[in-house]
Amino acid sequence: MATKREQQKAKKRKYDKFLLLKSQIDFNEGFEPIELSEHLFEFQKSLTDWAIRKGRAAIFADCGTGKTLMELVWADNVIRHTNKSVLLLTPLAVGQQVVKEGEKFGIPCIRSRDGVIPSKPSIVVTNYERLHYFNADDFAGVVGDESSAIKNFQGKTKAAVTEFMRTIPFRLLCTATAAPNDYFELGTSSEALGRLGFRDMITQFFAQETSKEHLGWGRTKYRFRGHAERPFWRWVCSWARAMRKPSDLGFPDKGFDLPPLHERETIVKAKFLREGYLLSLPAIDMHEQREERRNTIEERCERAAEDVAGHDGASVAWCHLNSEADRLEKMIPNAKQVSGSMSDEQKEERLLAFASGDLEVLITKPKLGAWGLNWQHCSNIVMFPSYSWEQYYQAVRRCYRFGQTKPVNVNIITTEGELNVLKSLRRKADQTNKMFDSLVKEMNHELNIEKVTYGNTKAEVPTWI
Repeated sequence: MATKREQQKAKKRKYDKFLLLKSQIDFNEGFEPIELSEHLFEFQKSLTDWAIRKGRAAIFADCGTGKTLMELVWADNVIRHTNKSVLLLTPLAVGQQVVKEGEKFGIPCIRSRDGVIPSKPSIVVTNYERLHYFNADDFAGVVGDESSAIKNFQGKTKAAVTEFMRTIPFRLLCTATAAPNDYFELGTSSEALGRLGFRDMITQFFAQETSKEHLGWGRTKYRFRGHAERPFWRWVCSWARAMRKPSDLGFPDKGFDLPPLHERETIVKAKFLREGYLLSLPAIDMHEQREERRNTIEERCERAAEDVAGHDGASVAWCHLNSEADRLEKMIPNAKQVSGSMSDEQKEERLLAFASGDLEVLITKPKLGAWGLNWQHCSNIVMFPSYSWEQYYQAVRRCYRFGQTKPVNVNIITTEGELNVLKSLRRKADQTNKMFDSLVKEMNHELNIEKVTYGNTKAEVPTWI
């Protein structure tokens, strides 16, 4: 008969197991990988293996680290395991790029725009905008490429993707910019994967905060509950893996070094002051910022055109107003724009023409072309900034990504009235680095990474590899 002390230990073990299950940390609902492509680097193989075993997972890996190949290998394994198709969702114009990657690595996939899928189990590629044409019952797995598309917890895309995935057993989300300056995207990603719902995440880890110094989402501000920060990151690491470079996972960075990035801020003077002002001062609110932006279109576009003209080779100009894009298209020789008024087919045609080198100068908005496309052939970027750090980061990373061989020039053109925009971007960059550092630190702690040596190169690897 067990002693009283043994009974107490048994009760504690049972209670600890209950808490672990409640935390949703200890779960694996996938399967043993059937085949991992020989084209995968070791760090990619590690991530793909983990995601297949996890079953429903997220990979937050930086631009150019091979997320497309990892997605394809994951999807191929799900098809072999279930004998059922996998749907791969992409931003606009990325679908054709995915199909080409599949051909390159011997993992065939097809594009479908209208919900028609082949009778043979396949990887079916489509845009997020066309998800409503498909039936969830036809698929055993779903991949969300550039899953930042679902970051807005009140957005239509998030609602559609989450509902579509709800009954699908195997799910994978991949993005380079997970929650760049807030935690909403982590909650919406968790909900889409069938983990904690967004509201449940808020309730479990955060408390409402009135101080302006803490995290702010909309009108409601939050802070971590007492001692909840580490449990929060531990929970995220239970369903997500993050990396900016292979050494974040304990692998050598050889072959994944980037050339220099030259970021330059150009402040142009406005010809006309905002109404009621004797001096050009930073805009105080969004109304003043919009007024400043519209009043300085001519000055900013002239400087952008000069920068593009002074560069020999491909260039991309990022703007936010239709009037900016129209003016730049007229001022820059051999330039074409991608606008929101175009059909999806027209947008894809021009985006792919720029990617292939058939179009020398592209003008577009970050919300139209800043996700998922590979433009390593381009090393000159001109942009008018906004308050969105994610749009800025993604716009730059279309060109400045692993595989780029030339130094990349980024000219940020703004005015004295919009100096607060630049300050905001710097602040959000710091927040991004802090968040990613927290996630990588906790992930490394969970993986028990140790220092080892690869020849003459020091690196870190998880002890279980």
